[in-house]
Amino acid sequence: MEPWIDYDLPKSLIAQEPLENRADARLMVVRRESGAIEHRHVRDLPRLLDAGDRMVLNDTRVVPAQLRGRRESTGGNWQGLFLREHEEGGWRIVCKTRGQLKPPEPVVLTDNDGRDAARLWLVERLEDGQWLARSEGDASTSDLLSLVGRVPLPPYIRDGAMVDDDVENYQTVFARHAGSVAAPTAGLHFTKRLLQEIALKGVGFSAVTLHVGLGTFRPIAADDASEHVMHEEWARVTPAAAAELTATRADGGRVVAVGTTVTRVLESVAAQSPASVYAAWEGQTDLYITPPYEYAAIDALMTNFHFPRTTLLLLVQALAGSELVRTAYDEAIREEYRFYSYGDAMLIL
Repeated sequence: MEPWIDYDLPKSLIAQEPLENRADARLMVVRRESGAIEHRHVRDLPRLLDAGDRMVLNDTRVVPAQLRGRRESTGGNWQGLFLREHEEGGWRIVCKTRGQLKPPEPVVLTDNDGRDAARLWLVERLEDGQWLARSEGDASTSDLLSLVGRVPLPPYIRDGAMVDDDVENYQTVFARHAGSVAAPTAGLHFTKRLLQEIALKGVGFSAVTLHVGLGTFRPIAADDASEHVMHEEWARVTPAAAAELTATRADGGRVVAVGTTVTRVLESVAAQSPASVYAAWEGQTDLYITPPYEYAAIDALMTNFHFPRTTLLLLVQALAGSELVRTAYDEAIREEYRFYSYGDAMLIL
């Protein structure tokens, strides 16, 4: 079966809120060797993994990247999204407003209560619809985003409108390093208690970092998916994590990637150091995984159900096969699984 990127999903299956207990989410277990599909829950992970396996988590932290304000010149509403700090100072952002922006143009940023809180200058148009922006004053990026930023929910969740609970819900319990504009959603299913239960089974944990960028969710617009231009994201594997993963494989354990972001990090490293597979590394990755692809660094994958026409769908098919993934998605829709960021998950073994 050829790779596919489109499918029809009833809007009612797009999760708008997480479950009260994250680990109660449903977990579809897909077994590649037999083609069998099982219906479990995330809380069953200790019984699905073996002692000696190692789960790899993305410890990135979502920053309050969504910005609201008004154009100082016209008073018109303005919305923006902080992407990352610019290499030469300032911010890289994307934004939208009515009318045409003419740099340099000032924007008044408002806090969560709608009060004027800061001033931002749109200095220069950059590539891919991005802007170079500079804030007034000497506040750090983290302090300023804490003051004026909101949780950057995807538009399919309440049209992107955050509520107070999203501050905690749209963050993994193991988040450490700030830098993402979207959550590594497979990790949202874990609670501290579940992590402890998995560890008691004899399963190890390692952390890598990939700061999720806007490009992760950029739809494949080309008729031929191979022509899609992949984005870059910053990632890091520490020497300690590389050593842990190497030891796991040497001892016969499985490397279980929690999410497509972890998968891209580990496979990026393997592509650059095939002799050792796992090595310490830091840099930008634009790895585009599509069928056929021979995985070198992971043995299993836990992932959410993905949006149509995304590179994430192709990454999953490259691991489990297009036909089996199509069958799994059809069954998930039939069984009314909850889809996308706050939804249910799949474990590919």
